[in-house]
Amino acid sequence: MSNTQTVQAGENAAFDAASRSGITDWVRANLDGEVTAITRLERWRPQWKVDFTVDGESRAVLFRGNRPIAGANDLRFEMEVMQVLHANGIKVPRIYGWVDEPIAFVMDWVDTDDRAPGMLHTAIDNPSSMSDERWQAMLNYMTDLAAVHAVPVDQFAVVKRLSNPPEGEKQVALHATEFMYRLGSQMGKIDPVFEFLQHWLRRNVPEGRDKVSFIAGDAGQFMSAGTEVLALLDFEIANLGDTHWDLACFRGRHPYENMGDIPALYREYARVTGETVDLRAVGYHTVNFLQLSGIGAQFFREAWAQGANWIEGAMEYGSITRRAYEAIAELQSIPLDYDLRLPEPVDKPWEVSGLEKLMADITRLPTSDAFEEWERELLHAIPDFLLSYSRYRDWFERETRRDLEQVLNQSFEDLASADAAAMTAIAQEQGSDIEWVQALHKRALRFSMIVAGANPDTGNPLFHRLDPILG
Repeated sequence: MSNTQTVQAGENAAFDAASRSGITDWVRANLDGEVTAITRLERWRPQWKVDFTVDGESRAVLFRGNRPIAGANDLRFEMEVMQVLHANGIKVPRIYGWVDEPIAFVMDWVDTDDRAPGMLHTAIDNPSSMSDERWQAMLNYMTDLAAVHAVPVDQFAVVKRLSNPPEGEKQVALHATEFMYRLGSQMGKIDPVFEFLQHWLRRNVPEGRDKVSFIAGDAGQFMSAGTEVLALLDFEIANLGDTHWDLACFRGRHPYENMGDIPALYREYARVTGETVDLRAVGYHTVNFLQLSGIGAQFFREAWAQGANWIEGAMEYGSITRRAYEAIAELQSIPLDYDLRLPEPVDKPWEVSGLEKLMADITRLPTSDAFEEWERELLHAIPDFLLSYSRYRDWFERETRRDLEQVLNQSFEDLASADAAAMTAIAQEQGSDIEWVQALHKRALRFSMIVAGANPDTGNPLFHRLDPILG
C-alpha cells in the first residue's frame, strides 16, 4: 500500500471511529439511550442507522450526514425545511436535532423495506422494479405531494434560503438552475452540452407560470409499507418555484428508481389538486431539473470531495444530459439519431498496463467499517471506466469534433478548439436548435457508450430513452 493509500485509510478509519463515538455520546445525552448497533448505509452521503435501547425498549434513528459536495449550510437547510414541513402536517420523519460530531441531523428511522438508491451504478446491475403495492403507493404519494405544494410559502420565511421568493416568470422558472450554472462556471464544469441547455432554458421560459409554491426539488422519494406512504424524504434541493418542476422529477429519476406509469401519476395529481397539468411546462422543467442535476453531478469528480461517488458523476453526465436533449427534441419535434456503434477498441499499452494494475491492486485492498466493500467497488469502477475511455477516446473526440464542425461550418484541429468555438457560438445564439440538439445528443450518447463499453441497448438503464408525455 502506498503512503497516500495509508494516509487515506487512516483518515477513513479516524473519521469512522470519531463518528461512532460521537453518535454514541449524542444518543446517550439527548435520547437517554444506549447504542447497540451502528450501520453505515450506502447512499450519496454518510448516513447511519443507529439502534439503541431506552429502559430496555429497542428503538432506532437515522443520522443523516452531509453530502461530500455540499455547501456549508446545506445540511442544516434540509433539517430546517423538514421541521417546517412536519409542523404543517406533512409526512416527514420527526427531527430530534443537530449533531456536531459527526456533522448530521437525527430523525426517526422509518422501518420498512428500503427503496432503490436511485443511482445509475446500482440500477445497471440491479434494475429497479415495482410491485403492485408500490405502484398504488406511488399514486397515493401524489396526494402527499399536492399537500407539500399547498403549504403556504410564508411558512418557510424562517428558513433563510427560502425567505426571498422569486418573482415573475423568469425567476420562478430559472433561479435554481441559474445558481447552479453560475457555480458550475466558476468551477470550470460548463462545456457546450451544458451551455446550450442553459441558453435554451432562458429562451423558452413558459408563459403565465409565475405562481410561487414550495417544491421538494427532487420529488418522488418516499418510504412506504404496502400501499401506505410512510414518510417523504430528501429535501436537500427543496426550493420555491413552479410545482411542475416536481412533476418533471419523475421523468428525471426514472428508471434508476422506477416511477411506473408517469402520465398516470400526472393524471392523479390533476385529480387530487383539481388543476390541469401543463405537459409542455413539465417538458420544460424536465430540461430544467436535468440541467441542474447534471451540473451538480460533475462535482462528484472533485478530488477534494471525500466520499463522493466519482463514477456516478461520470455515468450521470452521459445519461442526464442525453435525456435533457431528448426532452427538448420531444417539445420541438426534432429527430434524433440512435444508430451509433462503437468502433474496434484501440489499446494504448501504457494506459492498459497501468489501469489494469490499479484495478488488480484495488481488488486486494482490505475492507472494514471505514472502507466497506461497496466503496471498494466504486473505487475500482474509476480505472475500469478510464480503461474504456482510453480505448475509445480518439473515436469520441474525432466524431464529436466533426459534429461541431458541421454546426459551425468550419474546421478545427482538435475537440478542445471546437468546444471553445462552440461555447462562443452558443453564447451568441448562432446555429439552429435542431443542429445543436442533434449534435450534442450524439455527444452524450457516445459518452454513455464508452461508460458501458457497449452499443446503445434500451434494456440497459444507462441507455433508457426519456419517456414521452406529449402523445
